[in-house]
Amino acid sequence: MTDEPKHLDPFKPQEPTIPGVTGNPARIKAAPEPPRALNPSYQNRPAPNPLLNPGVLIATGAAVVVLIGVIFLWHSHSTSAKSQAPLAEVEPSLPVSLPATAPAEEPAKSVAIGPGPVATAAELAKPWAAKQFVFRAPQTTDDVPALVVHLPNNIYWGISLREPFGSCEMQYVTNLSVIANQFHYAATHPMVVDPCNGAVYDLDKYGPGPNGEVRGAIVHGAGVRPPLAIQMAARGKQIVAVQIEH
Repeated sequence: MTDEPKHLDPFKPQEPTIPGVTGNPARIKAAPEPPRALNPSYQNRPAPNPLLNPGVLIATGAAVVVLIGVIFLWHSHSTSAKSQAPLAEVEPSLPVSLPATAPAEEPAKSVAIGPGPVATAAELAKPWAAKQFVFRAPQTTDDVPALVVHLPNNIYWGISLREPFGSCEMQYVTNLSVIANQFHYAATHPMVVDPCNGAVYDLDKYGPGPNGEVRGAIVHGAGVRPPLAIQMAARGKQIVAVQIEH
């Protein structure tokens, strides 16, 4: 039998012939079966959700329970603290009013200046009532501190409060205990005192002056003479200072 040459496929190499191997039935293996097609119902089944895993569900549930417990405890503590806290006192609301305008300060009362009216009969109605004023001496244009006193028997007597031959200003004291404690004289009515030399002058008594007897005798202390006198006159309801002793 003549062997005819086999038609060679240029794109398929020819297997080599190996003795004992090539053509041996034991070496020939059946081709594996192709894989079976999947069941359509199985192919359409959705992929399992990892959140639905039983372990995950259990852990999530436990976390939710713990969170609810923490919220409950916090809420109970807050409610208890609020119930125990004292209630703040609430002041009733009051209508707001603008501050009132501060009243204008009263002008300082001017001191009466003589010569001229320096007081009224009403101001000196009671015995030993007194009022201070300033006497402007025409000869020297000096403002001298002065005093007019309503003495018993309806007498108005004026004096200079500047000590004779000095510069200390004398005072009219109505507090008898002050006269007794500070000037050591037991007076029965107001007195004129000199705080510089401790002299006490009694306007109800006369003392020696350069031109004769003058009201304001020195009853205690080392004064020189009674206070300088100022002539006073009552004109209607006015008490007028006329002139000063010089």
